[in-house]
Amino acid sequence: MREFIKDARFEFVNGGWSTNNEACPTFQDLIENMMVGHSWLFKEFGFVPKVGWLMDTAGHSSGNARLYSDMGLEALFVGQLDHKDLAKRSTEKSLNYLWRPFSKHFGNQH
Repeated sequence: MREFIKDARFEFVNGGWSTNNEACPTFQDLIENMMVGHSWLFKEFGFVPKVGWLMDTAGHSSGNARLYSDMGLEALFVGQLDHKDLAKRSTEKSLNYLWRPFSKHFGNQH
């Protein structure tokens, strides 16, 4: 496993100790979950996650996206979208987008 990670043939996403619930945890819970997981990954493999993946949540929190960005994650994949939002984004070919949580001026793209 260490060789796969070193050779970039295997990569961890998120890196939290577990997948967190985006709907109601405190920021402290979100941060501690990621700190425990990221610390372990770095200690065991020298690996720092750069990608987040929220594969099975009932909704997505802009607070969670902001924390992931602040933790150094460079991309975030979401597994579920509201069916109307998914249909609109599919029609407009805008499934890839820059999510700017809490700010109109977050990021460099328009």
